[in-house]
Formats: sequence, structure tokens, C-alpha cells
Amino acid sequence: MTKFEKAKAEIVSEKTLADQWTRLSSFDLDYTDSRGEKHRLKREVYHRTPAACILLYDPKRETVVLVRQFRLPAQLVGEPAWMIEVPAGLLDGDDPEAAIRREAMEETGFRVRDVRFLFKAMTSPGAITEIIHFFAAVIDTSDRVADGGGLAEEHEDIEVLEVRLAEAMAMIESGDIYDAKTIMLLQWATLNVATLR
Repeated sequence: MTKFEKAKAEIVSEKTLADQWTRLSSFDLDYTDSRGEKHRLKREVYHRTPAACILLYDPKRETVVLVRQFRLPAQLVGEPAWMIEVPAGLLDGDDPEAAIRREAMEETGFRVRDVRFLFKAMTSPGAITEIIHFFAAVIDTSDRVADGGGLAEEHEDIEVLEVRLAEAMAMIESGDIYDAKTIMLLQWATLNVATLR
């Protein structure tokens, strides 16, 4: 038995507040807490579609392939707006592995051969529905078959970076890398580098 045997949440109403780049809803819900007491709660939720991200690792050079691109929310909170991240993107109806192969090629120009699924996670479950599928792949210089940089028709403007794994880890401590999915994958790689051969 857990603390939440008596707890439950029932949605009373949902109202769409915005529906452009992503949908934002306001919810009223009746939440019965673990003591059996009922409370009316208000929550706002962004409905994001599933996404995938990938760590591209070159064991010969001990490097990871990262991308840098503009992120408005970072600018709004006073952080550097051009964030360093692992390649990532929305599934757009594809299965996660197919989507991350597509995104890796579009963003970095690297053809991904063997893809390894690692885990999935919600990075901000208090307000966002997005589930991210995390992958890793071993690459080498011969796998770079295009320039990358994103799709012009999607107005993507992406810089491709190749950084030694140890340097990328130091960039977390210095604050140069502050994207959650990137930190998670770099820490996973550091703990599991022996399996990335």
C-alpha cells in the first residue's frame, strides 16, 4: 500500500488558452489527496508531442556531436539564447528511432547506423506533456555525409559542434551547457563510455 491509495484526480473542465505553435490548456480538477480530502485545483498544461534526442559519440576521437541553436525561453530568463544541445526533434508521426535518425541527419549531417535506445523521460511533468525518447549511437568521421545545420524550410539555423566528451562535461559545470536532455545524455555517456565502442 502506498500513501496515495485514497488519492485521485478528476478533470472537471478544460479550456484551450492558445493553439498556435503548441496548445496551452487550463484545467480545473478535483483532487482527492492522500488523507481523503477533496480540493479544487487549477493547472495550465502545454500539450507537446513526443520527441527524441541522441548522443552521437566517436570513440576514436572521444568526441560528441552537439548543436547550437536559438531558444527564446532561454533568452527570456536571461540565459544565453543560443543553447548547446544534443540533436533532437519531434517525432512528427514517426516511431522514435526513425525520427531520431532523421533529426540527426538534418541537424548534424551524420548518418546514424546502429542506434541504441536508452530510456524515456518527461523533463517538466508539472506543466508539459512532452515525453522524450533518449538514444545513443557510435559514429566516426566517415558517417558525416552532409553539412547538417537544419532545414531551411523550417527556418532552422544550427551550428554543428564536435567536442571531446570530457570538455562537454566541463561545459556543464561552467554553465555553457544547461539543457536538461543534453546533461542527462552526457552524464549517461560518462558513466557508460566503455559500452560506446
